Amino acid sequence: MSDQVEELIKEIAAKHGIAVSRDDPILILQTINARLMQDSAKAQQAMLDQYKEELEALALRWGNDAKAKAERILNVSLTASKEATAKLMQEGAKEAAVSVRGEIDVALRRVAGPVRDARRIGALNVVASCITCVAAAIALWAAVH
Repeated sequence: MSDQVEELIKEIAAKHGIAVSRDDPILILQTINARLMQDSAKAQQAMLDQYKEELEALALRWGNDAKAKAERILNVSLTASKEATAKLMQEGAKEAAVSVRGEIDVALRRVAGPVRDARRIGALNVVASCITCVAAAIALWAAVH
């Protein structure tokens, strides 16, 4: 502080050509002014610190809000994606079932003719066997009588 007072005395003497002593009332004003500036700087620093804290709190809240919104959007998107995938899989399964059913129907139509022929042949074989049995019974009866 004494260095500042000495510098002030020298500056006043150089600029104004007036010699001022250390006990001059003008130096009291300089001391008061310096003290007011220190107090003002401390108050401004305190206000800046408080403002900084408020800004940090706002930034943190905004960050958390943005994160929450992003998570909600992501969850909605994921749900929609799952639903779309399930719908596509269901449609694909239906199309596959229709295709397989068509293939089976075609295969059954190809097999139906030979199965019908096999039934006719089986029925004719049964009829032929019955005729043979009747002929054998008649031959046996004719041989016995």
